[in-house]
Amino acid sequence: MPVDSNQQELFEDRSAPLAERMRPRTLDEIVGQEHLLGEHHLLRRAIERDEVPSMILWGPPGSGKTTLAQVVARVTQRVFVPFSAVLGGVADVRKIIAEAQQRRVREGKKTILFVDEIHRFNKAQQDAFLPHVERGTIVLIGATTENPSFALNAALLSRARVYVLSPLGEDAIRTILERALALPDRGLAHTGVQATPEAIEHLAQASFGDARRALAALEVAAASALAREDKTISREDAEQALVRRSLLYDKKGEEHYDLASAFIKSLRGSDPDAALYYAARMLEAGEDPRFVVRRMVIFAAEDIGLADPRALAIATDCLQAVELVGWPEGHLPISMAICYLAVAPKSNSALRAYRAAKAAVEEKGALPIPMELRNAPTSLLRKLGYGKGYAYPHDYPGHHVARDYLPEELRGRRFYEPTEQGLEKQISERLRILREKVDKARSKD
Repeated sequence: MPVDSNQQELFEDRSAPLAERMRPRTLDEIVGQEHLLGEHHLLRRAIERDEVPSMILWGPPGSGKTTLAQVVARVTQRVFVPFSAVLGGVADVRKIIAEAQQRRVREGKKTILFVDEIHRFNKAQQDAFLPHVERGTIVLIGATTENPSFALNAALLSRARVYVLSPLGEDAIRTILERALALPDRGLAHTGVQATPEAIEHLAQASFGDARRALAALEVAAASALAREDKTISREDAEQALVRRSLLYDKKGEEHYDLASAFIKSLRGSDPDAALYYAARMLEAGEDPRFVVRRMVIFAAEDIGLADPRALAIATDCLQAVELVGWPEGHLPISMAICYLAVAPKSNSALRAYRAAKAAVEEKGALPIPMELRNAPTSLLRKLGYGKGYAYPHDYPGHHVARDYLPEELRGRRFYEPTEQGLEKQISERLRILREKVDKARSKD
């Protein structure tokens, strides 16, 4: 339903939730986004000059995406049409755009179409906006908590500017709470309720940058305080008003990949504290523990490798233990394995060795296998020379034959180059001796 920006005050009555009543009405009332709306910043100047481009507002819940869109409409005196990508479809969008066209022709009024959770539209549906954005029929303001690079199609991104809203800091949340207590018309001042500094501090800290959550908790805490004679919100009121926060985490979104990336890079960087933190972030937000442990199994082979071969066994044992005991007890073997993997010596020589061997395959193709290495299960194959000349290493001193097993064209090539980390230092010395014997034998041929 369109809302004329000049009539929004009619919808801000005392029966509305505090968070709704406290939405900023001007650019100066918005706190915490100075990098976008500070004096002399380009976006602020564009809004004040009524030169607003179509835009995508990307930020976490409660950072003010909807509020900013409403303020833009109010400042530019445009009709604000809110739309949810969850509840509506392309047919609804077409109807809104038709009404915007008529409004522009008949009344000379411009329209801002605000699409909340625009990432919920698939990329084909997003195309419905393109011609109308290009013609200026509407100014599109989309809001998303998902990375636009992943969630929106390139055509739409090329026609809209992306503005990143930061999570609100504790100072910003504190300012919003204090303003809500002080304002008589939209806030709580008319009730006479007050709050202790400790209560405000707790609400500011425990809201995790979400202004809507902070104001909702303040309203609940105020109801408790008003039932008492002193009408003062205590820290206990604040604590009870805030239920356990649902951690920001989308198993298919950017946060999922960012946390997994931070987890692996912390393990690779030998920082058990950071690795434990990012693992806890994922697990406490509901990630499947098996996903986390599977990443650890891969890491043990890729990043620790032969510097400590026990690491792979520990990671796979952890996976088995988690399967056996389930969750939440599974956090115990996971924690043990994380600490071990993080502190273990690191080597990616096995990864580099495979890549080098793969490159040789791609370069040379399927080279003939030396005859002595071929399988010879039949008399015909033996007559053709399959397996002829093969020397069984266990029949020789040191259980080793000084021979190069690569195809003729690759003789002397080295794919595996051990590091000096952990156990691999010993492997490196033994391999040096073995290779010297092979090189000496080859030079005699």
